[in-house]
Amino acid sequence: MPIVPDVKNWTWVVERPCPDCGFDPNATAYEAVPGLTRDSAARFAEVLDRPGVRVRPDDSTWSALEYGAHVRDVCRLFDVRLALMLAGTADGSIPRFANWDQDETAVTDRYDIQDPARVATELAQAADAVARAFESVPLAQRDRRGERSDGAVFTVDSFARYFIHDLVHHVHDVRG
Repeated sequence: MPIVPDVKNWTWVVERPCPDCGFDPNATAYEAVPGLTRDSAARFAEVLDRPGVRVRPDDSTWSALEYGAHVRDVCRLFDVRLALMLAGTADGSIPRFANWDQDETAVTDRYDIQDPARVATELAQAADAVARAFESVPLAQRDRRGERSDGAVFTVDSFARYFIHDLVHHVHDVRG
């Protein structure tokens, strides 16, 4: 399974370059996120068209197909969470995101046996939807906040950079 950094100390993802994939959040403008999202989906489509897409490199690492299904679901999830941040709450509190166990989802949804072509298509659709959502956020609303179930608080701006790092990192993971 993917190695996930300490979620309680998530801020490193939006503060400094990633030592693994090289993503630099400080060199990535908010306006670049939609294009990088679509580019990541296109690169995954190429990866998902390769032979051996279901093969895991080792017992603890997802296959390219599993990563593709995960990235598709990340796009869908972030689209929903972004909408929650922008809608706010009736009482003015920070919207709180439901917990999402990515490893449980991978097993329950059988990422390992999904159709690679379908995953590529669904990923392109989900990536375009979330890219359009990020594009539609006015500058004045990029400080809107949301809170993950573990207590991590994001602004729309930090949320966008956290999101795109995930996609870029997984493209790196599958050598896309």
